[in-house]
Amino acid sequence: MKLVIANKNYSSWSMRPWVVLKHFGVPFEEVQVWLRRDDTGEQISRYSPSGRVPALVADDGRVVWDSLAICETLAERFPQHPWWPADSGLRALARSVSAEMHSGFGDIREAMPMNVRIKRPAIGQRTELHDSVRRIDAIWQECLAQSGGPFLFGEFGIADAMYAPVVMRFNSYQPTVLSAEARAYAARVTALPAVQEWISVSQDEPAIAYYDDAV
Repeated sequence: MKLVIANKNYSSWSMRPWVVLKHFGVPFEEVQVWLRRDDTGEQISRYSPSGRVPALVADDGRVVWDSLAICETLAERFPQHPWWPADSGLRALARSVSAEMHSGFGDIREAMPMNVRIKRPAIGQRTELHDSVRRIDAIWQECLAQSGGPFLFGEFGIADAMYAPVVMRFNSYQPTVLSAEARAYAARVTALPAVQEWISVSQDEPAIAYYDDAV
């Protein structure tokens, strides 16, 4: 099984399935395609019909693209791991907040592009971003209150993986309106061994001016 990803420093969509695979110890081969190179599109198209990453190439050659679709496929293939909460009500909530992250928060994505290596707290002070930050904060608090933590639904799972790049963004841009509960949750996600491995590897990747100058 292969997981095709882009630069760890910049690719938030790649991070989601990679982290959850690493966390559950599911073996896979990592195929990394570097962004903003002459052959980037060609390399991605070898694996992904959408021309985007991540893409999962299964043992039978079938390809699944899109981070949430990949995570759902993994949950079906490896049901021994707690990808989603066992309780049906919490599972519905987990899918809802994962889908909300997947399809929403365009202002956060644009103003706070994932860049693990930087610290730019001035971005986090922008008041036009505060409503979206508060919504994410409220999601985290609601899930933690219902599950009892320490992660959104008790054990780390797909919902946490969907928000892991948001944690990276908040670490970089340090929004000022985050609650103490949200900050503590972000710290727990950051400290997770799989996330620490992602952060560590990202430090040595080549910089790309296009992304570093985006903010």
